[in-house]
Amino acid sequence: QVHLVQSGGGLVQAGGSLRLSCAASGFTLDSFAIAWFRQVPGMDREGFSCSSRQGDTYYADSVKGRFTISRDNAKNTVYLQMNSLKPEDTAVYYCAADLESETGCSWEDYEYEDWGRGTQVTVSS
Repeated sequence: QVHLVQSGGGLVQAGGSLRLSCAASGFTLDSFAIAWFRQVPGMDREGFSCSSRQGDTYYADSVKGRFTISRDNAKNTVYLQMNSLKPEDTAVYYCAADLESETGCSWEDYEYEDWGRGTQVTVSS
């Protein structure tokens, strides 16, 4: 059975940092594209960071230069390092695995078959 288990998140002041983790069980993460999405109440889930099967990384403009996605294949875990956090980064954050795409990354949530449960990130001003 495939699981993505998230950890990290919480409350931080603006300008601070947090690291989110996404650990996989039941499959090997490095065989698939892994993305991070976030969602605020009343809004669609937004994809903003992705690591492709080939190891290429992609970022939305809203987080570029502040967030970094990385993999630790030995731990079967993907990380999201978030620096210079802003109040507008407040959301529930999800990791997701695309088990089918061969190349690149998608920002469309329907492309992802497996999802973590989500973790709250709150940035106070």
